[in-house]
Amino acid sequence: MSDFTLIVKNLFRKPLRTILLIISIMIAFLLYGALNGFLDSFNRTSESGGANDRLIVSNKINFTQPLPYSYESRIRNVEGVADLTWFNWFGGYYKEQRNQIFTFAVDPESYLRIYKDLIVLPDDQARAFLADRAGIIVGKSVADRYGIKVGDRLPLFSNIFPTKSGSKAWSFNVRGIYVGGKESDPTSGAFLHWEYFDTGKSFGGSNIGSLAVVPADPTRSAELGDRIDALFANSTDETDTQDEASFNKGFLKQLGDLVSIVRAVVGAAFFAILMIVGNTLFMAVRERTKEIGVMKTLGFPSGRILFQVLAESLFISLLGAALGLGLGFVLLNNVLTPLVKDSFGAVSISLPILLTGGGLALALGLVTGLIPAIGAFRLRIIEALGRK
Repeated sequence: MSDFTLIVKNLFRKPLRTILLIISIMIAFLLYGALNGFLDSFNRTSESGGANDRLIVSNKINFTQPLPYSYESRIRNVEGVADLTWFNWFGGYYKEQRNQIFTFAVDPESYLRIYKDLIVLPDDQARAFLADRAGIIVGKSVADRYGIKVGDRLPLFSNIFPTKSGSKAWSFNVRGIYVGGKESDPTSGAFLHWEYFDTGKSFGGSNIGSLAVVPADPTRSAELGDRIDALFANSTDETDTQDEASFNKGFLKQLGDLVSIVRAVVGAAFFAILMIVGNTLFMAVRERTKEIGVMKTLGFPSGRILFQVLAESLFISLLGAALGLGLGFVLLNNVLTPLVKDSFGAVSISLPILLTGGGLALALGLVTGLIPAIGAFRLRIIEALGRK
């Protein structure tokens, strides 16, 4: 009888137990694949466009704290600054708070110039937006979701910045609907005139949220960032300058620390599966103690028995991982991507995630099978046949 036949028969002597083990591992790898696939999309979103070339200057305390408007002219005169713009988080929602829109008050001319790789507008819409102080442009996904058209009067609410009359409601003229430079670029935002926002809000004075700086030499961005921060050292509003990709990740983390969540969930799932599979395999081998003793009596080498036990563990682990990652791939591409594509782009399980998952499955199989396999290897014939 071949080793393969023995392995299959041992695995399915109790089919329900084996199936439940495979399902448990499948769920763990489904979580691993799905969460890491989403995290991959999250990272791609934060690094879209020229995010690794531009610098973001924000308040050193936290990017939610404002900076004086006077910083714009001072930073513009720093050696190595080729261009800059500024923006302020508006925190808008449409009709109900659940309808959140990533809304920013921006300096329209410089913002469209610097972010032309991410915000693509027809020329006539761009001109209309620049000419209308109460104008706003929205992303295509926002327009499609809420049925917004160019020329509409758009009411947006802000919990952070009420108007001078005390109302949370602001009203804008939709002057354009933008798309991304690439199909994968998110179009879930809206941009309004900073001047209209600044003169209409009830508090805060002429402050700006953050500035986006284009270095004259991208290879010396770190030096430029240090010069900008040194300019405001020991002032009441010190700055923190970082590349835009890092800033975007920090900003999106306000929705939740996704990296920590992924690590916690995946770690807990794998620890639980490690305990379950290891304990179950140990019990399964213990149930076959006399059989192992008989096999050794018939001349089966201890190494061959060790190989069979390890192979059982690896088979369960690799099959469960393959099913979990495969199911995760299908769900991300066909279920999650249509829901979040507009905000985070396409979500899928990439090749590096698959390869890492395969390595984890191999490690899980070896770790869970090693102890029972060594136990079977060391088991003496007299002890095996004499055990009740």
